[in-house]
Amino acid sequence: MSEKQENIKPVVLGIIGSAFLATIKFITGVFGNSYALIADAIESTTDIFASFLVLMGIRYAAKPADDNHPYGHGKAEALITFVVVTFLVIAAVTISWQAVIHIQTPHPLPKAYTLIVLLVIVGIKEGLYRYTLSKGKKTNSTALQAEAWHHRSDAITSALAIVGISIALIFGPGYEIADDIAALASSVLILYNAYRIFRPALGEVMDEHTHQEFEEKIRVASNEVDGVIATEKCHIRKVGMKYIIDLHAIVDGNIPVHEGHTISHHLKDHLIATYPEIQNVLIHIEPAKKDFQQIKN
Repeated sequence: MSEKQENIKPVVLGIIGSAFLATIKFITGVFGNSYALIADAIESTTDIFASFLVLMGIRYAAKPADDNHPYGHGKAEALITFVVVTFLVIAAVTISWQAVIHIQTPHPLPKAYTLIVLLVIVGIKEGLYRYTLSKGKKTNSTALQAEAWHHRSDAITSALAIVGISIALIFGPGYEIADDIAALASSVLILYNAYRIFRPALGEVMDEHTHQEFEEKIRVASNEVDGVIATEKCHIRKVGMKYIIDLHAIVDGNIPVHEGHTISHHLKDHLIATYPEIQNVLIHIEPAKKDFQQIKN
């Protein structure tokens, strides 16, 4: 299965799951007198639209490089992630606004059966989160990992609804607002999750250097190539699911140009073969100085 297919499968599964659960939540929330469940349904509905955007983003990001996009289309993943974050923020604001209105408006206690529905929903959404996140990490997809956190935020919203409804049912009349306070608390957690999704996507668009561990692996692998004495600058940028590397390799300054050129090709081939997630490596050859002490073992 290709990376594109691996990424599309959990998104499609998420769309189907979110559509089904949003319907169940809304119906149960209306007839079960639970605004926390209705708020949960709102969050799931935003998941559906966000998932469609993620699906389009993954398809576009998988397009190969062309004359207008020599580095490929991978940045589309991070841009789509910004849209997903926008949906999350809108959902959080809508939920909190409605929760405040419900707190100020007298309403009956939620029905006990809403707890059973919520317990099932938490289990399903947590399962979707774990499955989607594992696929996102496997393919190094920012958009897919954002999609996973969408499922986790939905599970958290449902878990808070369980707490709110339980308090309302245990303590009875006068505690109806516990359900609404749970919805309000869920909106805060949704905003926090939105930030967790937004931050790495912003770093990707800004080419922020957050790949220190991968950099060290690249330096170690580079020293395995004959003719490479050491490495100097190593800049890494993430483009969608792949990485583009700018690397300065130090070689013997007395060798002819064509030999240095050959070493650079061997180095590039070795790095891509060792780490398939690398899309391309641009290598700059540096001659070793006479007093250069860092000699390859």
